[in-house]
Amino acid sequence: MAVRDLIPWGPERVPAPRRGEQNPILALHREMNRVFDDFFRGFDTPAAFFGGSTGWPQVDVTENEKEYRVAAELPGLEEKDVEISLTGDVLTLKGEKKIENGDDARYSERFHGQFQRSIVLGGEVDRERVAATFKNGLLTVVLPKSAEARDRNRRIPINKQ
Repeated sequence: MAVRDLIPWGPERVPAPRRGEQNPILALHREMNRVFDDFFRGFDTPAAFFGGSTGWPQVDVTENEKEYRVAAELPGLEEKDVEISLTGDVLTLKGEKKIENGDDARYSERFHGQFQRSIVLGGEVDRERVAATFKNGLLTVVLPKSAEARDRNRRIPINKQ
């Protein structure tokens, strides 16, 4: 008996899918990938641990002595699909990306559905001057620091002994 006879699958044993049929092994593989992607999408853990980004949308947060700047990639969305709120020192981006193809899609790797991303800024913000722009799928939120927060940041010199 050859070792090949013990293997229950192989090119000569699994018929090729007919036109219009979906390969059940590939369908299972895609579904398992989707389950794991959905499971890990909500965690706010370091991206390097899971080998990729930890949330959607992907954001860049920068800070200087005058302001915080948050840029979020939201391809396929418009201003009306996104809600921005500031509670304390937490900026929250919420929205929903609707399915474009409806139920006609046979397979899709693109993200759709509701999302929420909260970002802790760690300082007081001048709420009256917060501004947001949305252009070509990039949402940019500028949050100027309050005068008190700017005064609290002080560089401490290091003395040589």
